[in-house]
Parts: sequence; structure tokens; C-alpha cells
Amino acid sequence: MPQIWMTYDELATLSDCTPAEARMRAIHLSLDRRKSRDGATRVKLDLALTAKFFAAVREADFDLDGVIAALQSTHRQMAGLLTPTGFRERGAA
Repeated sequence: MPQIWMTYDELATLSDCTPAEARMRAIHLSLDRRKSRDGATRVKLDLALTAKFFAAVREADFDLDGVIAALQSTHRQMAGLLTPTGFRERGAA
């Protein structure tokens, strides 16, 4: 089973409550908590919360095709900016 670690803000969003209530819930459920290098405290989700997280991800309405098309378009634009203009290719006389 994967480990999912969330900040209290993220857990609050998942649980539809305030960050303070999410913190109290984490304490009540005896969830593992750790201070990250960025200074935020993160909570390791238990099995029930992990299942809820995956269900929320599955239900999210992402336009993956649109995102992929936008990334490809940006890549083409950036590649065009990096291509030197006015230079002949090697071996061309």
C-alpha cells in the first residue's frame, strides 16, 4: 500500500473541514505526523483516508487530453525559439 502524506490544509480539503479540525482528527486517529524540510507538518493517511483520497482522484474531472495538447504546443513553441535561424545545416554548401 502506498504512503500518502498530506499537510493539515490538504487533509482538511479531503475531509471537508478546517485545518485545525484536520489536526485534531489526525491526533484522534493516532496518525503518524512528521515535520517536513519545508517546515510543514504532514500526516500519513491511514487505509480509510487513503481509499478516500484515491476515490477523490478518480472522481476528479481532469481534461488530460487538453493538458497534453497544451504541453505539446508549448514544447513546439519553445523548440522553435531554440532553433537558430539563418544558419545553414552542416554539410550544406
